[in-house]
Amino acid sequence: MIAWLERQIPKMVLAPSFVAILIFVYGFIAWTAWISLTRSKLLPKYELHGVIQYKRLFASPRWETAMDNLFIFGALFIGISMLLGLMLAILLDQKIRVEGVLRTIYLYPMALSMIVTGTAWKWIMNPGLGIEAMVRGWGFESFTFNWVIDPKMAIYAVVIAGVWQASGFVMALFLAGLRSVDGEIIKAAPVDGIPGWRIYSAIILPSMAPIFLSAFIVLAHLAIKSFDLVVALTGGGPGYATDLPATYMYAMAFSRGDIGQAASSAMVMMGVVFAIVVPYLYSELRAKHD
Repeated sequence: MIAWLERQIPKMVLAPSFVAILIFVYGFIAWTAWISLTRSKLLPKYELHGVIQYKRLFASPRWETAMDNLFIFGALFIGISMLLGLMLAILLDQKIRVEGVLRTIYLYPMALSMIVTGTAWKWIMNPGLGIEAMVRGWGFESFTFNWVIDPKMAIYAVVIAGVWQASGFVMALFLAGLRSVDGEIIKAAPVDGIPGWRIYSAIILPSMAPIFLSAFIVLAHLAIKSFDLVVALTGGGPGYATDLPATYMYAMAFSRGDIGQAASSAMVMMGVVFAIVVPYLYSELRAKHD
C-alpha cells in the first residue's frame, strides 16, 4: 500500500496543474474556435453558422491593414533585431575592456515591460516633447520627426521601439552561442591564414544555426502577439494605421462588442503561430530522433 501511494504521489501533485492547463488553455482554445463559427456579438451564441465570421474578417479593410502591418512589423522587427543583436554579440565577443558596461546597457531594456517601452518611446517621439522639439531647440527649425502621428510612418515608429526592446535579448542569445564555440578552432584558423571575417562567416555562425532558429521563433512569437507595445505607443492609430492582429482582436471584443469576429481573428493568429512553431518542433524532434 505504501509503495503504491509513493508511486501515485507525483501524479497527485501534477494533477491540479494538468487539469488547470486542460481547462484554461485547451478548453478555452476549443471554446474560441466554436465561437468563431457562430454569429456571436456582445454575448456568445452557440448555434453554428459556418465560416461567416472568417468571410467578414477577410473582407474587412481594417483586418487587411492589420495583416499588412504585421508583415511589415514582423519582417523589420525580426530582421533588424537579429542583425543588431548579432553585431553587438560579435563586438562583445572580442572581450573589449568596457564589455560589462555595454552588456548592461543593451540588456537593460529586457528588464522593462512593453508597456514601459511604449510609453517611453511615445514621449521620445512626441513632436512637441521629444526628438523633434530637442533638435529644433538646437536651431534646426525645419527638422521634423513626427512618425508617431504620421499614418504612413507610425508602424515604423513601433518597429524602432520593438527593436530597442528585443535586440539586447538577441545579443545575449548570440553571445552565449559565440562563447560556446570551441576556442581551439578559432585559435587554429588564423594559423592556416583564414581572415577574421571568414572565421565568423564559415566556421562560427554556421555552427550557431540552432540559436538563430530559436531567436527567430521567439521574435516571431513576440511580433504576432504584439499588443501592449502598440497600445502604449500609438493606441493603434492614427486611426487604425498601426493596428496589428492582437489590437484588432481586442478592439472587436471589448470596443465593438463583436466577440465572434474577435474569436475568428484569434484563431487566425493561432494558425500563424502554429505555421511557425510546428516546423521548428518537427525539425527539433527529427534531429533528436536521428
